[in-house]
Amino acid sequence: MKKAGLIICLLLLIGCKSKNISRDTEDLKIKKVSSAEISSEQQRKAYELGKRVLETCNTSKFKPFNETEVTQSVRENTTEERLTKTCTRFRQYYGSFIDLKLDGVYKTKNEVIYRYHALYTKKVANKELRVFVNEDNLVSAIKSMDWDEKFDAKITEQ
Repeated sequence: MKKAGLIICLLLLIGCKSKNISRDTEDLKIKKVSSAEISSEQQRKAYELGKRVLETCNTSKFKPFNETEVTQSVRENTTEERLTKTCTRFRQYYGSFIDLKLDGVYKTKNEVIYRYHALYTKKVANKELRVFVNEDNLVSAIKSMDWDEKFDAKITEQ
């Protein structure tokens, strides 16, 4: 009985071996570009949508995104309930949102990434907002995170 169990375990381990997945490294590369290389319309859109999300924390009113602004997944994930939860924490720690300051524009094979320094009333706030715009000129992701001083150094190393 023990031998049968051992054989079954071995067969399961052999059958579950990992597969090699090849990825094109070009898909992963990020390079910094000047804002002059990107359309002013796209820059304005990224700024306005990013600012709209963070201003929700000040006004407690969120104007939902539409299909000409963001992808379906962003519309589904950016709900008033989620924003309220995040905003409560942000207002407590960082104060009121003031504005976004563009720090850099980056390009991957499929997206343009706008990196903003998010400015708040409390000086302890050191946050950034990244707005990802896809090839269809739709915002495909909006991410808020702690400010990364070494972000540009990581980019130039690739």
